[in-house]
Amino acid sequence: MNYKESLFFVAKCLTISLEEKNRNEIENQLKTEEIDWDAVVKLSTAHYVFPALYCNLKRAGFLHFLPEELVNYMIHITDLNRDRNTQIIIQAKAVHQLLVQNNITPIFLKGTGNLLEGLYDDISERMVGDIDFIVAKKDYEKSYELLQNNNYNKVTDEGYSFPQFKHQPRLIHKDRIAAVEVHKELLLEKYALEFNYNLIKADSQIINGMNVMSFKNQLSLSIIAKQINDGGIHYKNIALRNAYDVFLLSKKTPVINAFDHFETLKNPLNCFAASCHIVFGSVQSLKYEKTKETEAYLSKFLNDLKHQERTKKEYVKIDRKLFIKTRLNIIKKSLFNKEYRQWLMNRTSDKNWQREKLIQLRIKKTKS
Repeated sequence: MNYKESLFFVAKCLTISLEEKNRNEIENQLKTEEIDWDAVVKLSTAHYVFPALYCNLKRAGFLHFLPEELVNYMIHITDLNRDRNTQIIIQAKAVHQLLVQNNITPIFLKGTGNLLEGLYDDISERMVGDIDFIVAKKDYEKSYELLQNNNYNKVTDEGYSFPQFKHQPRLIHKDRIAAVEVHKELLLEKYALEFNYNLIKADSQIINGMNVMSFKNQLSLSIIAKQINDGGIHYKNIALRNAYDVFLLSKKTPVINAFDHFETLKNPLNCFAASCHIVFGSVQSLKYEKTKETEAYLSKFLNDLKHQERTKKEYVKIDRKLFIKTRLNIIKKSLFNKEYRQWLMNRTSDKNWQREKLIQLRIKKTKS
C-alpha cells in the first residue's frame, strides 16, 4: 500500500460505524486484499487516530481480520488513551468549577470540548493534548491568575514569554495530566474579527453541565485549527484527527452551506471540507459547495498524495517561507509594539537560545 492507499483505507475505516457503504467496502477489502498493517499503523499514529481506528474496527466486528499481535497493541494504546482522557475530563471539570465559582463562564474547545459533550462513542477515540477554553476578554487575565493561584505554573521557566494574540502561555499542574491554555481569541489576528468569542458565545450550548460551542461552530473550529492556525491551507494536506471530528460533527450539522456566513474564512474551510468528502468516500453529510477554488485545491491535494517525495521537498520550502514570514512580522510589530520589542531583545540576548541556534546550525552543516 502506498501513502494514498493507506490514507484512504484508514479514513474509510473511521467511518464504518456510521456509513454502511464504507463498512461493506472495508469488509470486502479485508477479506480479499493483503493489507499492509505496518503502513496503516504508521499513518494512523502520525495522524493521531490510532485509537479511533481500533474502536471503529471493533464496533464493526472486524478485529478477527487483523494480526493478533496488532490487536493486542491497539488495545493497550487505546486503554492508555482512555485512562488519560478520563483524567482530562476530571481536570477540565475542576477547572470549570473553579472559574464558575468566580463568576467566569469558560467555553471548552476542540478535543476537550468534544470529550465533555460526549461526541465520541468511546472517549478513548480522541487523542487530546491540552485543555483549551476561551473566556470573555474582561475575564482573560483573571482566569489566568486564578489558575496560577491554584498551583498551575507556566510550562517554560523563561523569565519572558512571547506576546500571544490568541492565548496565554500554557500552564501545568504537577498533579494533573494535561496542560491548560486560556484563550481570548480563536484565530490568528488576520481572521479574529470573523470568528471570535462573541460569535461563539451567541449560540453556545450546555451539554452535561459544561459550556461548549454550537455544533456548527465546532465544525468550523475543527477545520480552522488545521487550515488556519497550523497553516494547512498552504500545505494542502489533511489531518485525520481533525477530519474525523469534522465527520462526526457533520452528522449533527451538515457541511453544505455551513460556512456561508464567513467571508475570508469560507474558502479555506470549504477546501478542507472538500478533502474530507473525498477521503472519507463521498459521505453525504460532508457534501460541500463546489467552486473553482475547491476543485483546484482537490487537484493539488490528490496530486501531492501520488508524489510524496516531491511533496516532502515542497513542504520544506513552505516551512521556510512561513518561518521567514513569521519572523519578519515579529520584527515589524516590534517597531510599534513594546511587548514584541521587549521579547525580541530578551530572546536575542538569551544565552540558552543562542546556544540552541548554534547547535541547529552545526546540525544543518553536517547534514549538507
